[in-house]
Amino acid sequence: MAENTLLDKVLSLQDKYRQLEGQLSDPEVIADMKKFVQLNKDYKELQPIIQAGLEYKRLVDELAQAKDILMNEKDDDLKEMARDEIAEIEPKIPEIEQNIKLLLIPADPDDGKNAMVEIRGGTGGDEAAIFAGDLFRMYSKFAEKRGWKLEISDQAPGTSGGYKQIVFKLSSNTDGVYGVMKYESGVHRVQRVPQTETQGRIQTSAASVAVFPEAGEFDIEINPADIRKDLFCASGPGGQGVNTTYSAVRLTHIPTGIVVQCQEERSQLKNLDRAMEELRTRIYNMEHQKYLDGIAAKRKTMVSTGDRSAKIRTYNYPQSRVTDHRINWTMYNLPVFMDGDIQECIDQLQIAENAERLKEAGE
Repeated sequence: MAENTLLDKVLSLQDKYRQLEGQLSDPEVIADMKKFVQLNKDYKELQPIIQAGLEYKRLVDELAQAKDILMNEKDDDLKEMARDEIAEIEPKIPEIEQNIKLLLIPADPDDGKNAMVEIRGGTGGDEAAIFAGDLFRMYSKFAEKRGWKLEISDQAPGTSGGYKQIVFKLSSNTDGVYGVMKYESGVHRVQRVPQTETQGRIQTSAASVAVFPEAGEFDIEINPADIRKDLFCASGPGGQGVNTTYSAVRLTHIPTGIVVQCQEERSQLKNLDRAMEELRTRIYNMEHQKYLDGIAAKRKTMVSTGDRSAKIRTYNYPQSRVTDHRINWTMYNLPVFMDGDIQECIDQLQIAENAERLKEAGE
């Protein structure tokens, strides 16, 4: 992509950026909350492109000036300064060009959202539930390192520890949580000697992870008449009164058959709010899956396709090894990885996806 073409694209977006800036200060737009939220989102998405474009233009202009001095100036000191400036600027330009090309490719529109995560124990019985608990702890530690907030919506403990199923929300005021966590969707496989194994034999078990972008109240409208609400007593630990008051909430969306429940709060109203969040998210995800399927149809390496039945990663305890099968990435320090240090793997997945996106844009 020629530099003038890149600059032209950024300059055309700069006009749109200024228009959005003006619209966001318009009292009529501010009064229409749904429109204001969408325009503000568009405005924030353009900011990094505009900033990168301005930096790119500055470097291109300074490089041209330095070359002009080198060709036309007679003063040796000024020529030497120009050579130094050229040597400093030239390596930066290809990097910023690559960054702008990536920024100009439309990202997943939901990358900036919070995430709803569901972990289910799969094949392997009690050991699968224990492994699901290990994955939950791993994500909890990762969220803590990133400064994210974690809220459990629903859980079904396993008989020997861990979880048959656990649903939780990860949120942040600064990070796009879904854009990071989406790479975790799929089947996670563990190879180790189970706690329940008396003969010392290595067993393979699995747990599935599903990551959904959280739907906001302006993303989807649900007709209250389409929802059946059931109240029941919460089960499990939680202190005095948990098992005697109807604080737990189960919601059924009749048109789709989607059922969600929340029993983690003492307050019925708080449980209802969380259940509604999850219901909106799961209904929204049905449409979002069509977007992911469209990506899957184009891509060959399948870094992020949303295929939650695909085996994406193996955790081998005897070898202290974790392998991500999508990019053939391996790390031989499993305890550290399970303690929430998963950013390196996610970084490599993002690099692979960016390479796919650039290739798509060039085809």
